[in-house]
Amino acid sequence: MDEKKLDDKRLDEEQGQAVAQTTILSHGLPVFPQPTADPLDPLNWSSVHKNSILAIVCLKYFLFTEQYAISYSQVNWTVAIPALGLAVGPLIWSSFADIYGRRIVFIIGTVMALAATIGAAAAPNYGGYMAARFFQGLGVSPGATVGLACISDMFFEHERGQKVGIWVLAIDSGLLVGPILGGFLNVVSAAWIQWFTAILFGVLLILELAFMPETLYPRHRMLIDAPVSGHNGLSGRGMEKTRTQGTDASVSELPRTKKLPFVNVVRPVPGMRHPKPWDSIIRFALTFKFLAVVVAVLSYCFLWYWWVLSVITMLPAAYLDYTPLIQGLLFIGLLLGTLFAEICLGGRLSDNLVARLAKQNGGQRLPEQRLWLAYPGGILTAVGLIVWGVSIDRAYHWMVGQVAFFLFAAGIQMGNTVVVSYIVDAYPLQSMAMVTYYAVFLNLSAFINPFFIAPWQASVGWTWCFATQGIIVAFGALPVIAALQKFGPSMRQSNGAPIFLNPEHDSAM
Repeated sequence: MDEKKLDDKRLDEEQGQAVAQTTILSHGLPVFPQPTADPLDPLNWSSVHKNSILAIVCLKYFLFTEQYAISYSQVNWTVAIPALGLAVGPLIWSSFADIYGRRIVFIIGTVMALAATIGAAAAPNYGGYMAARFFQGLGVSPGATVGLACISDMFFEHERGQKVGIWVLAIDSGLLVGPILGGFLNVVSAAWIQWFTAILFGVLLILELAFMPETLYPRHRMLIDAPVSGHNGLSGRGMEKTRTQGTDASVSELPRTKKLPFVNVVRPVPGMRHPKPWDSIIRFALTFKFLAVVVAVLSYCFLWYWWVLSVITMLPAAYLDYTPLIQGLLFIGLLLGTLFAEICLGGRLSDNLVARLAKQNGGQRLPEQRLWLAYPGGILTAVGLIVWGVSIDRAYHWMVGQVAFFLFAAGIQMGNTVVVSYIVDAYPLQSMAMVTYYAVFLNLSAFINPFFIAPWQASVGWTWCFATQGIIVAFGALPVIAALQKFGPSMRQSNGAPIFLNPEHDSAM
């Protein structure tokens, strides 16, 4: 039997064993991941504790602003260079987070981002500022893949939509709050925007050191040693046990989560098989085989999401008569739309929709059930883009632009939450590799967009530039999503399962 068949057989056994140990239900449906009886299991931590860690994860990705006293022709680079750092970072950090844990990668990334932010504030020239901006992006990038890995460590599949929505909210709102605060801080000086951000990174570092334990947990190993029995920390609404079994987790001497060293940089987290440091790059390449993920990510990034950078890049040019302070305040419409979408149309609605559809489908959850919310999101994005372009060309009142921003941002927030939840639901045992793939292309699209949007607008005008973007979303991205919803299950079946696993689901030593 060749190596690939052996890997496939091992994966089938891993997945089969996970199913065989199903003991916990939520509203009559099996939960994933299955919890243990171990109080050190992140799934068993209190809701307050888990959500506090989620807040720290979100704060890291939120802290990303930019401003410098430069010419408009240089603005493209100030947006693109940190996006390049955000795109490269997941390929570097992901494997180390699967080897030494989430906590140490978060701490190192924050130290890097703090040092880079101080460097940006003190930069004597544009070149030094741009170098610092790249390392800012690189230091913040663990908030993407490693941050989402923390969510997978602590929360169940049926909670994923809501928690991913909050995480996406941090990404999207960070882009928008930065210019709003930057407009006020620019009154003092442009450098003070970076000094203020450095202070916040310092606070984040303290929070990580004091309140963020390790969440990488040897789940497969502990499900064998200490499956659910007796009392456990599950208190979620609708949670129930179907049987009891196993031993007391306290007898296990395996160091894990809160029992690991304060700064774990010497030895890999025990109890699981770890990837090589370069495996994140190899797995990124292997992910191209899995068409459902490829179609979802590439269509969203290059037919939908990257128009965010069109708006952010071109807003100062659209409102040239306003001061930087007022231009910053014009981002409020985008922020309100993002918040509205997450509160009223986002992750919790996605979770409830999937639960309802799963019951109608004989108790079977399908990743494609997540995609229904992409359609209203795409329509909102398209309408917002078209209305804003027309409002600038015809010099409508600025409030029209704010309404357009509200619609546009609400659609972007919905689409982002849907796509991330879909790819993780599609391959939950390989979620780190799937999110790495997403993060690389999301930020690569943000790197590319600023270089063509200004010439495009100059050649065709505001109306046709942004109306075309809206048309691409409505008649490009949404039909692709519809095709994915119809053919996604067959695509996933024909592609088979990846030959690699997240380390927490792989205890072979």
